Amino acid sequence: MWAAITAAKLLGETGDPTRLRSSPAFAALSGTAPIPASSGKTSRHRLNRGGNRQLNRALHTIAVVQARTDPRAQAYVPKRMAEGKSRLEALRCLKRHLADVVFRTMVADAFAARQFGSEALTT
Repeated sequence: MWAAITAAKLLGETGDPTRLRSSPAFAALSGTAPIPASSGKTSRHRLNRGGNRQLNRALHTIAVVQARTDPRAQAYVPKRMAEGKSRLEALRCLKRHLADVVFRTMVADAFAARQFGSEALTT
């Protein structure tokens, strides 16, 4: 049930994904694009508090669930932590990666729906 609600939230808040020019534009819309917060020799990125918060929350839910259950995400988070990132920073990286995956999937589905009609998505 929660997966369906999260998917509906992603689709409802995004609208037509083809109106966005790229995956980084979707990341900026969803607030998952990191903001540089470097000072001197320290190179860091911080949380983007802008963007659509409902869309960001849906991506956060996906990231937390995948970090618990998906083997690829379970390998991704410790890999980022080994690079010196905190757990929250690693989840933020995972969320940004998932934003790219979600955007590519939504655009592919939108093009398939236009090309083959809406019945192509139900089969």
